[in-house]
Amino acid sequence: MRLILKFNFVFLIVFLLGLGAAGYVSHDLLQKNAREEILQNGRLLMEASLSTRAYTTSQVRPLLDTQMKYTFLPQSIPSYSATEVLGGLRKKFPEYSYKEAALNPTNPRDRAVEWESDIINQFRGNPDRGEIVGERDTPTGRSLYIARPFQIKDPSCLVCHSTVEAAPKTMVDRYGPANGFGWQLNEVIGAQVVVVPTAVPVERANAAFKTFMTSLTAVFVVIGVALNLMLLAMVIRPVTRLSKLADEVSLGNMDVPDFHVRAKDEIGTLADSFNRMKKSLVQAMKMLEE
Repeated sequence: MRLILKFNFVFLIVFLLGLGAAGYVSHDLLQKNAREEILQNGRLLMEASLSTRAYTTSQVRPLLDTQMKYTFLPQSIPSYSATEVLGGLRKKFPEYSYKEAALNPTNPRDRAVEWESDIINQFRGNPDRGEIVGERDTPTGRSLYIARPFQIKDPSCLVCHSTVEAAPKTMVDRYGPANGFGWQLNEVIGAQVVVVPTAVPVERANAAFKTFMTSLTAVFVVIGVALNLMLLAMVIRPVTRLSKLADEVSLGNMDVPDFHVRAKDEIGTLADSFNRMKKSLVQAMKMLEE
C-alpha cells in the first residue's frame, strides 16, 4: 500500500471517530439545552398564572366583595382569572395551555381529563411532591407539561367548597349544587397544569446540530485536502525522486545527478546522506578500477 493511501486510511479513521464523538456530545448538549428552554417557557407560564392569581386575590377580589353578596362574579376567583388571562394567550399560541384541573371542580371546564387525573392522584398519594414534569403527544405535536399540586391551605376557601349549605347562594345558583363541594383543609384537590410545545426548540436544536456537523465535516475535508497536498509536496514527491535515483545507482549508473532539496528537515538530511553515499561509491569504484 502506498504511503499516501496509508495516511488517508488513518486520517479517515480519525475523522470518523472524531466526527462520531463530536456528534454524540453536541447532539446530547443541544437536546439538553432545548429541553431546558422548553422547561423555562413552561415555568414562565406557570409563574405568570401565579402572579395573576396573587393579583386577583390581593387587588381584584376586595373590590368585588360587596357585589358578590348580590351576584356571583367569577372574576373574583383567582383560578378563574388565571385561566382567562392565559386562555387569551392561546388565541395567538394555541399550542400553549394552562388549566387548573380538579377531580371535583366547581366550574365544569376545570374537570380533569384522564391523564390529568393520573397526575392529581400522584400528588394526592405524595402531597410533598412539588412538581411533575413529563411529555405527551397532542393533536398539535409533542408537548411537555409541568404540573404542580393545588392544595387547600386557606380555611377561607372552605366557605365556598365545604358544603352546599355553607356556600354563597349566588355561587350555587350559577354552578349548581353538584360540584365543587366536600373539599377538606390541606387536601390536594387538583393540579395546575402548563403545557408547552417541544417542536420549535427541538427543531432549532436539530438545525443547529446539522449545521455544526456539516461545518465540522467541511473543516475535516479541507484539512484532509491540505494535508494531502502538503504530504505530496513535502514527502511523497521528494522520496519518489530519491527512490528513482537510488535505483539508478544500485544498477551501477553513477552519472545520476545529486539530489538537491532546499528543505532543512528530515528530507534534506536524507538527500545529503544520499549524495555523500553516492560520492563514496564513486570513489570506491575508481579505487577498484586502479
